[in-house]
Amino acid sequence: MIARLRRAMRLQSLPLVVGFALLALIVGTRALLVEGQRANRAAARETIEYQEQLSGLLSLAQDAESGQRGYLLTGEKSYLEPYQKAVDAIPGQLAHIDAMTASNDQLAPQVSHIKDALAQKQAELAETIALYDKGDATGALQLVRSGQGKAAMDEIRASMDTIRRIGAADIAARDEHTDQVEAWLRIGSLVALLAVFLLGAYTIRQSRRRFREVVTAQEELMRKNIELGNEIQTREKAESQIRQMQKMEAVGQLTGGIAHDFNNMLAVILSAMNLAQRKLKRGENDIEKFIEAATDAATRAANLTGRLLAFSRQQPLAPQVVDTNRLVTGMSDLLHRALGEGIRIETVLAGGLWRTHADPSQIENAILNLAVNARDAMGEEGKLTIETANSHLDDSYAATHAEVIAGQYVMIAVSDTGEGMSADVMAKAFEPFFTTKPVNKGTGLGLSQVFGFVKQSGGHVKIYSEPGEGTTIRIYLPRFFGAEEPVAPAERGKNPAKATETILVVEDDARVRASTTDAMRELGYTVIHVGSGQEALQKLAATSGIALLFTDIVMPVMNGRKLAEEAVARQPGLKVVFTTGFTRNAVVHNGVLDRDVHFLAKPFTIEQLEAKLRDVLDAK
Repeated sequence: MIARLRRAMRLQSLPLVVGFALLALIVGTRALLVEGQRANRAAARETIEYQEQLSGLLSLAQDAESGQRGYLLTGEKSYLEPYQKAVDAIPGQLAHIDAMTASNDQLAPQVSHIKDALAQKQAELAETIALYDKGDATGALQLVRSGQGKAAMDEIRASMDTIRRIGAADIAARDEHTDQVEAWLRIGSLVALLAVFLLGAYTIRQSRRRFREVVTAQEELMRKNIELGNEIQTREKAESQIRQMQKMEAVGQLTGGIAHDFNNMLAVILSAMNLAQRKLKRGENDIEKFIEAATDAATRAANLTGRLLAFSRQQPLAPQVVDTNRLVTGMSDLLHRALGEGIRIETVLAGGLWRTHADPSQIENAILNLAVNARDAMGEEGKLTIETANSHLDDSYAATHAEVIAGQYVMIAVSDTGEGMSADVMAKAFEPFFTTKPVNKGTGLGLSQVFGFVKQSGGHVKIYSEPGEGTTIRIYLPRFFGAEEPVAPAERGKNPAKATETILVVEDDARVRASTTDAMRELGYTVIHVGSGQEALQKLAATSGIALLFTDIVMPVMNGRKLAEEAVARQPGLKVVFTTGFTRNAVVHNGVLDRDVHFLAKPFTIEQLEAKLRDVLDAK
């Protein structure tokens, strides 16, 4: 049945194919005829132009002769001016005629005769003028009367007449051919019109028949659509339920993973604290290992929240003037430990590298993330290259990358000899949670963290990769043009300043307030603590000698930033340190700390608290 339908369809389409083929043949033939007619017209124009050139040559010869005769009759030198102009112009005219005659064997002999006769005529003219100039007017007149010049001019005219006849015959032949072409064009046009008419009539007939078939098919399709619509509604309800289940599963996986890690860390902390309490009740003091275990677990929990904040681009950046070459050199040991002995590391550091203004710890994290990704792409063996260079992204590059601002950048490139990426993978490489690694081998957060940091720093990231050829990822950080900023000393002296100052602690959480106050008192400070901004202003007004305000940022009624502004207005010179566990707040904008803001992220160790307080209190 299907085979019969196919044969019927082929038979029905055969007239259409034949009709279109005939129409195409007619149209093509007409196009060829039109091109031939155009060529004939062009040839006719060339013939006319050629004859005009010959006429111009004859006019020059006549001008030269007229000037010679005027000079012989009058002796006036002014008559030689048209003679000389004509003599100077004749070689150029002959060259033009030669170029037009090169492809015409029929005209070449006639042109040769003209050139010979013209040469004789020019020689006769020049000789008569020379005789006249010597004072031999009689000799000059005898040379003119000899008829030598006239014979040359007659020969020139005869040759030109021959050329004109040849040209006229050629034009007549081409005109006759043009008439034939036009006749064929008329016949072709009529045939084409007839073919179009017949093809249109056939097409209308077929269209009517097929229209009836289409109407029948549409009715059947409408019935099927109604059935399909009912089925789609049923499936959409089922898919909606599945999507909701998938969303809940994704949220469950995320929260489950975080809960798993936090519960493990809390289990260590609780177990260590319980064991320490039991030891202390029995009068035993060997509890240091339990405290170390609890501290380590708490630190890992703080790092986990830091990674989550970095992924969501809410971690504050502390930009500094960075010497990238020195930073990369300082990462050598860390990279060797992270990549293993099978990966060879090569650094290509540019001389005279510009400085950039960015968070150095985040640059290190970005390079380490890229290096670890490269290690996973290479396997156990390979070569990792880290390169730095001064780079200029020009206007043309910025025009093709909408997020890029043209200018000077410090470039850091990390290249590997791994398996490379396809175009599809490169397009998704910076998407959060996208990874090509096996399950439990990668989170898909590394490149998205790099991308977020670079964008927050005003830079640009570009991937270059081909399957089987390895990958290069280039980070562009804006060049720093300002003066070098002073760098704080890396280590404090062995005898730090004694803590004698009074600190006002503002924290709305009573337990956090108590632990912070105890830590400061342990360090030797005098501490006044309150639970709100209003109380803090009252204490500040009632107490003299407060050197530093240590305030949480996220508080009800009056947040930490508003409190600090009011407190500094009332007591100029008051030092302020902000603290919070969540950075989307009043002292962080676009992920970067406000200038001259001192910040300590929760949770912090007593050593970090001591260092921050001394940095701020000792600053001038």
